[in-house]
Parts: sequence; C-alpha cells; structure tokens
Amino acid sequence: MDNLTFDLAATPLREVNGFLHKQARELEGATVAVLNPNGAHNIAVGLNTPVNVEIMGHAGYYAAGMNQLANVTVNGSAGTGVAENMMSGKVHVKGFASNAAGATAQGGLLVIDGDAGLRCGISLKGADIVVGGSVGSFSGFMAQAGNLVVLGDAGEALGDSLYEARIFVRGSVKSLGADCEKKAMQAEDRAILATLLERAGHGDLDPDAFTLYGSARTLYNFHVDNAGAY
Repeated sequence: MDNLTFDLAATPLREVNGFLHKQARELEGATVAVLNPNGAHNIAVGLNTPVNVEIMGHAGYYAAGMNQLANVTVNGSAGTGVAENMMSGKVHVKGFASNAAGATAQGGLLVIDGDAGLRCGISLKGADIVVGGSVGSFSGFMAQAGNLVVLGDAGEALGDSLYEARIFVRGSVKSLGADCEKKAMQAEDRAILATLLERAGHGDLDPDAFTLYGSARTLYNFHVDNAGAY
C-alpha cells in the first residue's frame, strides 16, 4: 500500500481510526501521516499491525493507547495517558507528555524526548519507558515490571509501592515513595539500561551516571507495623 495522509481538519478522527483498524493487513509496513491533530483525543488507539503513524502536531488524551506492533510518532506533545496499556511496538513523543504516560503498559517502548508529568509509568506491567527530561511526582507508582529510565530529575514519592520494575534516574530525586530504595546496579541492570538508552537515541550516555531504584519488598505481605505505608 502507498503511504497515506489524513487531514483531521477535513476528515473526522473516528473515520481515520476506523480506517487504521479495518485495513490492518493491507497497512503493514506503510506510513500514515495525520495532519492537523490540534490536540484531538484518542488518535491512533488500538492499532494491531506494524504500521508507521506520524502525528504531525500535538495529540490529546490517550494517543496510541493499547498499541500493538505499530510505531507511532507524535511530532509534538501528548496529553494524559499516551501509550496507556501498550502491548508492543513503539511510541515516540518528540515533545512533552502529560500525566500517566505509559500507564499500565505491558510491552513495547515509549520514548519521550521532553518532560513527563505526574505518575509516569503508573502500574507499569512490563513495558519500557525512556524520558529525556524529568518526571513528576508518583512516577513508577505500583509499577510491577518493566523499566523506567529518567535522564533528568524525579519528583516526590518516586516508585511508591513499587513491585519488581526497575527505575533508573540520572538526575536528582526529590523523595522516594513507600518501599522504594536505592539499589546497587548489577551487570544485568547495566546491560538493560545501555540497551534502552541505545534504542531511545541516547547511546552516548554512560549507564554509570544513573542510579537504580527498586523495591525494598517490605510491603509484599501485610504486616501491621507497615499499615501506615500501604
């Protein structure tokens, strides 16, 4: 299939998303450009084929949510919940991302060139997130698996109630959440970080410049002495 262009100033978003779903087999390997997004919500949600989607501007809530296999690029900033519940593929935000970026994502790679807001990677379930700037408070909250890499700083309560996800931060951390602690970086951790930096276009950075945070595992089983931390 030839590459296609949709202009949201002339074509309803429902029609564009419907096309991306109905023509899944024919779209494989093609590039679809979406012009004039103007902050519309739910652009390119639920894709399940290896198509390339270029959103040429700012996207609203839940862009590329539930993505499988597709490569979605937002050539601007993204609103709340970008790549929420992503299963595979790649989502690249070339600007900033609002709250809950990559929430509950189970696979794939989310790259944010700028900062991300509150709760980046909340309840992460296996995906990888690389943030070129800083992240807001409660990032990595209840993250169960996967990796969150932050090239800038982290806000308050980083990794609160963390399970087995890894959090790598190059800058400062305002405060750690309940049950999150600094970890010694092992060879496996360093290799994972180096690979993610390379995939996100930051292969020139030294993994040893980052600090690893993980779960202290004190909240895995209820204990009355920890009641205030749950």
